[in-house]
Amino acid sequence: MAVIHRTTMEPGKLELLGAWLPTRPWYTGAAEPELDRVGGFRLDDPRGEVGMEFMVVTDASGDLPVSYHVPLTYRGAPLDGAGHALIGTSEHGVLGRRWVYDGTHDPVLVAQVLALLRGEAEPQAQSVSDAPDPTVTVRPAGDGHPAVIASPTVQDTEHGTRVVPAPGAAALSVSRVLRPGSTDEGAQVTAPWRLPDGDEARGVFFTLLG
Repeated sequence: MAVIHRTTMEPGKLELLGAWLPTRPWYTGAAEPELDRVGGFRLDDPRGEVGMEFMVVTDASGDLPVSYHVPLTYRGAPLDGAGHALIGTSEHGVLGRRWVYDGTHDPVLVAQVLALLRGEAEPQAQSVSDAPDPTVTVRPAGDGHPAVIASPTVQDTEHGTRVVPAPGAAALSVSRVLRPGSTDEGAQVTAPWRLPDGDEARGVFFTLLG
C-alpha cells in the first residue's frame, strides 16, 4: 500500500512537467505550458518501493485547452538505463530526493498496468492512502500477457505512446491526449478527469493491442 504524504515537493510536479511536456512529440501546446492538475489515479507497487501515478493535466496555453495523461513513477534512486526517461528530480519533504520518470519506460509501472488489465491489481485514489478508486474501470484482457517486465520497448509519436512489454507480447497503447469516449475494441482502462467548465469527462487511458 502506497502512503500519501501531506508534504511538499521542490520543484513541484507541475513545474517538472512544464519543462518536460514541450519535448514530447504528442504535445500540442505552446513552449510554456499553463498546467492544471485535473485528475488521475494510482497503482501500488507490490514491493512498496516505486510510487506510481497516472496524472491528468490540462494545458491552457494553446487556442483550446488540452488534457494530457502522464504516467509517472517516483523512485528513491536512479533507474538503471533510463536516463532518457527522467523527467527530473525533486526534494520530497518526507522521503528526500526522488527521481521522477516517464512511467511508460519503467518496468514496474508497465507490469502493474498489465496486472490491472488482468484483474490482479486495484486502482487507488490519487491523493488518499489505502483508498480504492471505483471510478477507474477495466475491460479485462485474457491470459498470456507477461507478468514480469525487464525492459519495455517504448515508441513515442505524435499520436501517443506504444509500449511493447516483452518480445512477442501484445503492445500497450498509452493515450496521451485524452478525449471523451471509448471504443469497443480490446482490453482497456478508462477513467475520469475534470473539464475546464467543471464538468467531468471519461476516456481511455490504456488499450492492449492484440
